[in-house]
Amino acid sequence: MFWERRLENWIDGIRRDSPLSLRLTLWNGRQFDFGAPEPEVTIRVPHVAALGYLLKPTLANLGQAYVEGVLEVEGRVNALIGVANTLAARTIKDGGRSARGFNPFRHTRSKDAAAIQYHYDVSNEFYQAWLDPNMVYSCAYFENGDEDLATAQIRKIDHILDKIQVQPGDKLLDIGCGWGALAIRAAQKYGARCVGVTLSNNQYALARQRVEQLGLSDRVEIRLQDYRDVSGTFNRITSVGMFEHVGIANLAAYFARIHALLAEGGMAMNHGITSTDPENGETAYGGGDFIDRYVFPHGELAHVSTVLKAMQQGGLEVVDVENLRRHYARTCNLWAENFEANADRLRQMVDPKRFRIWRVYLAGCAWAFSHDWISLNQVVCVKAGQKCDVLPWSRRHVYGDRRGQ
Repeated sequence: MFWERRLENWIDGIRRDSPLSLRLTLWNGRQFDFGAPEPEVTIRVPHVAALGYLLKPTLANLGQAYVEGVLEVEGRVNALIGVANTLAARTIKDGGRSARGFNPFRHTRSKDAAAIQYHYDVSNEFYQAWLDPNMVYSCAYFENGDEDLATAQIRKIDHILDKIQVQPGDKLLDIGCGWGALAIRAAQKYGARCVGVTLSNNQYALARQRVEQLGLSDRVEIRLQDYRDVSGTFNRITSVGMFEHVGIANLAAYFARIHALLAEGGMAMNHGITSTDPENGETAYGGGDFIDRYVFPHGELAHVSTVLKAMQQGGLEVVDVENLRRHYARTCNLWAENFEANADRLRQMVDPKRFRIWRVYLAGCAWAFSHDWISLNQVVCVKAGQKCDVLPWSRRHVYGDRRGQ
């Protein structure tokens, strides 16, 4: 058959490069090993029509085939991700990054809210099964590299609050507050008065419940609100894992809004995932297409250079930048391990398709951070044009004694 001959030629080409820990089983019982004596991953092709996903193995095609059940896959998720990336790299020779098309109608208030709710409103119990106890869904900070996830997430929050020098009585706005961990920590340990905003119904409900249970209602207010509708001024602003939803074309306006909300002499921190492609291209080998379709609708990653330019366009001066790519690779690995450890429980919470999406997404993100496809940058900024005496002389306030440990 034509398809089988084409498949055999494709497999022979991959074998010549180097062995791959993969076994392929066809609908007719034929079996192909890609060179390893004990394959870690087995892919079963139930019908000839499914071969197309393999013969053009972009991460979008392979991810779709796995998520939709077109291909049946067995093996540890990390091994699966390694095989998928190797197949993509050996078959797609153009580097795999494509230019990003900018659609001015891609980001509206209703579309942004729907995208946030699609991703975050799976269920609080779903996220609790693999996040840390405080449910911090962003890059952790490992000062030594051997901390457990819960400790590293608290250290991340402290790292942020120390960088922007939060003091008792400060008014802090947390844009995209998640389940409230940063706002709660800022009030409890740093004495700030906090407003947290989110577009996720589930996050809003649980964050408010946590604030009330901790007796912090007089110091922490959680709102179901778009950041563009926030009024007033704040002398400290944080945005953690949120600006990826804004859209590259809207970054200058986003930072201009932070500028409008930031008091004179105030400080803001933007903590978010960035592209490592200076042209803001999609993640390599179709990974970005998969994430846009199944995980983060309308999410866009900008290169850090684009972020810094947009900040200046929005009236902000960048005063500190730190790359935490290694930290996010470890964070995602720990999330993926937790997900695998709780797989039986998670399968009871969501349908099989949603389970497969998240299983491959978390492990895939760990790979992407580890291999410099994407990065994480924390950027501290102030209002442009201020006298420089608002800035500290050194980073001693960041790396000195930790509070509340």
